[in-house]
Order: sequence, then structure tokens, then C-alpha cells
Amino acid sequence: MPQRLLFPDARAASDALTFAGRAKALGDGALRLQATGGTLAMTSAPLSPKGLFDTTPTVLGMRILRVDPELVCDIVVEASSLTADAGDPASIALPETGLAPSWAGISPPRSGWSKQPGLAASALAARAQWGIASVAEAMPLNPGEDAVRSIRATVWGAPDDALGGLPLGAAFAAFALGFIVGEETAPVLTSGPWTRVSLTRGHVIVRGPARVGLTEVRTTGGVRP
Repeated sequence: MPQRLLFPDARAASDALTFAGRAKALGDGALRLQATGGTLAMTSAPLSPKGLFDTTPTVLGMRILRVDPELVCDIVVEASSLTADAGDPASIALPETGLAPSWAGISPPRSGWSKQPGLAASALAARAQWGIASVAEAMPLNPGEDAVRSIRATVWGAPDDALGGLPLGAAFAAFALGFIVGEETAPVLTSGPWTRVSLTRGHVIVRGPARVGLTEVRTTGGVRP
């Protein structure tokens, strides 16, 4: 019998499947499932770098749901592999095998967050739509994978003044994952290189673009005479 995620009711299970459906079309289509103490964190990576010189920022989307309090797990699966359990509408069947994407190997801190000025949901939506149009306009005919990634990294990785300096990809993640619903001001918190934008329907967590190039040469020993 396959393993299952048990939710309080069918509505919560449907919510999880809706998030998985959006996540499968973004980034690598992987979904991290972390459950403990009756809380399930579903995390996807709409944007993440691929390779040493890829400057795409790591942008995660997280949806929090209530789940069976006895469930403890931390696995990564294909978002498309989550299926409704025909015999129990309040549960979801899990695949038998998992994944190991590089973005799942780094986790934002659980504490030490500092409050910053919030962001209006309307600003996130407007900047996301502007970015989508910019990516479409910049795409050549029949682009290869490298060209697609380069254009996306340039557009979504650019710091945006309307977002308080966050990369434009933060707005894209909030919009594409369905986190923007109605008017609200999303709290913004920072901890080291991490920034979290918390909307009512989910969190967008950003880790700054990968540092590329050579670092400054430093002296590690005494100077010989």
C-alpha cells in the first residue's frame, strides 16, 4: 500500500493538490514535503540556479497546511506524482521514490528574522505581470535551453525598486503559485541572505543570487623575508 498524507478534511487535501498542480509547471517541478507536529510545509522552487555561473536567485514558494499530527516526514517528490486517494478524499497518495534537487539541500533559518517594510499584494501582481511580458518579449524564435535560462535569470534576478530591492522573481513566484488574492500588505522579514514575504495564502522565500567569479586573494601565512 502506498504511503499517504492524511488531512483533516477533503478541502485541505484538495488545497494541497491545487498547490502541487501549480508547482509542477514551475522550475524543476519538484515539491518538498516536511511534516511534524500536525503541520505540513509544501515547498517548491519556481526559480533556482542551475550550474556554477547561473545567477538566477533561489526563490521558494511555501504553502502551510494542517495534517495528521502523527505524520513526520521530509521528502522531495515530483509535484505531478501526488494523486487523490480514491477511497478517502481527505488523503493523498505519495509516490514510492523521491528526488534530490540541489535547492532542497539549503533551508532558510527558523529564527533570527528581522521585520522590514511590507509589500502590497497589488505591487507584487503588477511587477510579476511586467516581468512575464518582459521575458516573452526578450525570447528569440526557437530559443535553446541556455538562451531561455539566460533571459529568465536576467529578468527575474534583477533587483526591483518597487519590491524594496528584492529580485523580480519574488513577485513571479507569488503570482504563479496563486498566493495573491485580493488586497493585503505582506509582511517582509530578513535573516542573513534570506528574505521572506508572507502572504495569507503562502510564503515566498528568497535567497540572493549565487556569487560568481573569483574571490579576492587573501594572505593566509606569514610573509617570508
